[in-house]
Amino acid sequence: MQAFKTLTGIAAPLPMINVDTDMIIPKQFLKTIKRTGLGKNLFDEMRYDQQGKEKPEFVLNRAAYRQAEVLIAGENFGCGSSREHAPWALLDFGIRCIIAPSYADIFFNNCFKNGILPIILPQETVDLLMKEAENAQGRPFTIDLESQTITRPTGNEPIHFEVDAFSKHCLLNGLDDIGLTMVKAKSIDGFEARQKAAEPWLHSSAA
Repeated sequence: MQAFKTLTGIAAPLPMINVDTDMIIPKQFLKTIKRTGLGKNLFDEMRYDQQGKEKPEFVLNRAAYRQAEVLIAGENFGCGSSREHAPWALLDFGIRCIIAPSYADIFFNNCFKNGILPIILPQETVDLLMKEAENAQGRPFTIDLESQTITRPTGNEPIHFEVDAFSKHCLLNGLDDIGLTMVKAKSIDGFEARQKAAEPWLHSSAA
């Protein structure tokens, strides 16, 4: 998993509440188990018409936000089914950070496991950042996970955010569930060696 330390990028405003995982990546695109290739179908029904042409009014189709790496959204983002394809699609598009007042629990945790930083801020702060993203005119936001701050394109005082220590450690070091296990590889190998010496019959093959 790619580590998350500091991100400087364009923020796209998505002022919608209850954006569910089927809106993020519709069910017809869930046939793959690969984590790549889903970005083109992110928000598919909002981005494209029935002929597959882009809807120019949708934020990620607008020139200023096509390369967005931060998404500022409404409350209860990522609700609905627990599909992990939702953070996969966001990440494949290029979104590394989401800012919202609240998230569905499973989606929130899946973000951390896939290298995306989901930030929770009060509604009034999200509303402020939404307006600043709309008026940024190509100027980026900077999200620093180490200092837990958001530097705004306005130059105004940075905004602090909270993140639990374990999730922060995993993101800073690029550790998903497999990575966390591999960190303990030496201890696991040592245990297996001691067990094999003390109880060799557990490791013998049947005749």
